Amino acid sequence: MERQRVSIFDVARAAGVGVATVSRVLNSSPRVSPTTRARVEAAIEELGYHPSRLASGLSKGRQDMIAVLVPFITRPSVVSRLEGVIEVLDKSGYGTTLYSVASLSQRDRHLEYLMDRHASVGVIVISIPLSREHIASFRANGVQLSLIDTAGEDVPHVVVDDRVGGALAGMHLIGLGHRRIGFIGDEDLSGLGFASSYKRLTGLEDALVSFGRSLDRELIRLGPHGATTAKEMADDLLRLGNPPTAIFAASDTQALGVLRSAQANGLKVPDDLAVIGFDNLEVASIFNLSTIAQPLFESGVEGAQRLLCQLEGREVEQVKKVLRLELHARATTIRSAVGPMGTGLQRQLSAYV
Repeated sequence: MERQRVSIFDVARAAGVGVATVSRVLNSSPRVSPTTRARVEAAIEELGYHPSRLASGLSKGRQDMIAVLVPFITRPSVVSRLEGVIEVLDKSGYGTTLYSVASLSQRDRHLEYLMDRHASVGVIVISIPLSREHIASFRANGVQLSLIDTAGEDVPHVVVDDRVGGALAGMHLIGLGHRRIGFIGDEDLSGLGFASSYKRLTGLEDALVSFGRSLDRELIRLGPHGATTAKEMADDLLRLGNPPTAIFAASDTQALGVLRSAQANGLKVPDDLAVIGFDNLEVASIFNLSTIAQPLFESGVEGAQRLLCQLEGREVEQVKKVLRLELHARATTIRSAVGPMGTGLQRQLSAYV
């Protein structure tokens, strides 16, 4: 039986580096440390590797490609993370290919393609949970992985603690005297396993329990992500016989829907209803929206840098990196924070939702 040809990916796996690093060694690039170069050369000699046309293309002439897998590409939080990723990759010399996922079938189709070691030298996954089997397949095929806003065992990942963020929002509202706190979040209809909204709700419950109170399930509404749906869910909450005095929305986009509902129902914010969101999108500062700020752009930068670190044969020092969340208290929860929205902003809000 004819022996299977040794590939550049086999060399990368044996040397414990990325394909791009092997390519640089083959091309005598100065961007490889002497220690790493020696390791790669030893693997080449041990395996009896002879560069193929594909390998030559990798080391000379063909731009190495990095794939970025994202969910719901038009969502503002995803766009902000992507901006951070592109900021880094544009300066790295790698090409970038974007894959958008909105369903299980799309996810599986894209993952199957990207697991092919000829499709890309590295993959950045934003927010989409991967199974152990997915991760094992990438690893077996010598494709480097970096995860943003999702975790994976033994895979470099950058996350925030959504549960802590929910607790921050809850503590803020409880500290202002609110006891009937509503929650508006996402129902994952895609089947992709998104859990951030649920974790934020759990954090709100943690805050209530710490003050000897329980979460009133009557005040929870979950539905498809979006400002318009959030407005409808808020309308439902505000028409209860005993409505909430505050609402925590799992995103700033949904919080804008809550603000629109308060406006439509003749309520003053924050006097009649306090509202807090999550993310600190640019629109949050425009509408003076209180929010839990997460470093979206910075997470993209960090995730991209971690992939480059692997591709260059350098060790990622901290596999799991948790970025800090901050409470930004503005006029939708604290009356003196900046002042209520003027007529102009109210008209903008009506147009937005």
